[in-house]
Amino acid sequence: MKILDRVENKKLTSELKERFSKVEPATIGHHLHYGFMDPKVKSMLQNVNVVGTAFTVKTNVNDSTMVHKAVSLANEGDILVIDRTGDVKHACVGEIVVYAANVRKLAAIIIDGPCTDIQALREIGLPVFATGLSPITTKLYGQSGEINTVVQCGGVTVHPGDLIVADDNGVLVLSQEVNYEEVLEKTEASENSEPHTKKLLDEGRLLSTITKADQLIENFYSKL
Repeated sequence: MKILDRVENKKLTSELKERFSKVEPATIGHHLHYGFMDPKVKSMLQNVNVVGTAFTVKTNVNDSTMVHKAVSLANEGDILVIDRTGDVKHACVGEIVVYAANVRKLAAIIIDGPCTDIQALREIGLPVFATGLSPITTKLYGQSGEINTVVQCGGVTVHPGDLIVADDNGVLVLSQEVNYEEVLEKTEASENSEPHTKKLLDEGRLLSTITKADQLIENFYSKL
């Protein structure tokens, strides 16, 4: 068992966090092609929008001791990211863990595995991302696990302190090595252009003309 100190994301200012809360991971996906978790890790609630820093946990098949410890250590605004080390059967998060996380004002919980107690989770309202649901729960054995180490979740390597941006469409992990300002500038430009694109479509313009897909197709055939 290993417990390391919480890692701050020193690059994430309050202004950047606010800007990330106003853009969609799907729009970021037009400009960035890494850091997106597998779509199997999906929101268990509807209409969620989450921005926060990763507080990582690694557990084995059926021992959730470190999950209970992690939710007791994480700070307000943290996102609990749980590496289930390949287990897809046991739920390590249910009503009480989510309730505790909500009391401590965590931003969300992300699990590379199933959760349980979905009715209670909906009532509590804390965003939970998981691969699905399971009635088979983990136990408290106190035998293994890690907190604030590098983990794998949804096929993505997650370091403690990484920026997490997530909504109903999925989860994006942005390390502190990423230029946040550059990502935001491109994403905001894309989102700001959407009303104009819709206006052109309403006026009868073709999408393939607006996006220059027609030109790309023409260029392709001209090379044959």
